[in-house]
Amino acid sequence: MDLKGKVAIVTGGVSGYGRAYCEELLRHGCKVSVCDIDSDAGDEMVHNLSKIAKDRVIFCPCDVTDYPQFEEAFQTTISKLGGVDIVINNASLMNDRLWELEVDVNLNGIIRGLLLAYRFMGRDRGGCGGIVINAGASSSAHPMISLPVFTATKHAVAALTSCYGDKLHVNLTGVKVIAICPAPTEAHLAADPRKRLLSGEYEQAWHADISNTMPVKCEYVAKTLIDLLKKAPSGSSWLVENGQLPKQMSLFP
Repeated sequence: MDLKGKVAIVTGGVSGYGRAYCEELLRHGCKVSVCDIDSDAGDEMVHNLSKIAKDRVIFCPCDVTDYPQFEEAFQTTISKLGGVDIVINNASLMNDRLWELEVDVNLNGIIRGLLLAYRFMGRDRGGCGGIVINAGASSSAHPMISLPVFTATKHAVAALTSCYGDKLHVNLTGVKVIAICPAPTEAHLAADPRKRLLSGEYEQAWHADISNTMPVKCEYVAKTLIDLLKKAPSGSSWLVENGQLPKQMSLFP
């Protein structure tokens, strides 16, 4: 895919991986719709990016647990940027203490984003096709015993990606589906684990889970995203760890 002029929606776009994705996509000539629940940070980010990207970036308030608002973000993006070609389902939560919200963001939010992508990009709906990138995590390859619900949501994302990325769906809709599965960032690892673990008894397991983990840099993950958009086969999930080439994961023998 030639990215120049393509329109990308990025959920969870104001921080972490999402912010890096937006900046990298803009560097490659895309138009970007930054979607996030934090309107103040989103408006500030777009103001700063507009200085270099001119009319190629907008902000849309978007809570991925709210279908009507998510739908409105698609409609606003199409109205202001001229369409949608790429959907980055990036919004994610790593907090088993808020497990119901975690499931709603990490899994249901991605399902909502996928279904909206099909609605607005699917060739069977009059669209031109496109690509959806789903937010997986390295926990699909290295399960986090201390965060079982988080790990389960990311395994589910990989399964969803494998199914919707199948040629049956691609041939019908013209939409490729891929998952990017990065290791945690320094911010993820530095935060107080007691605020995200379901039980204080899991803290020792948390330290064991992360003992051999090298935090990944968001900028590295964003550069990997560009390569995956151009080359990755539909249905694939890719492990991204610092200092290593992206590795396609074989989750379903």
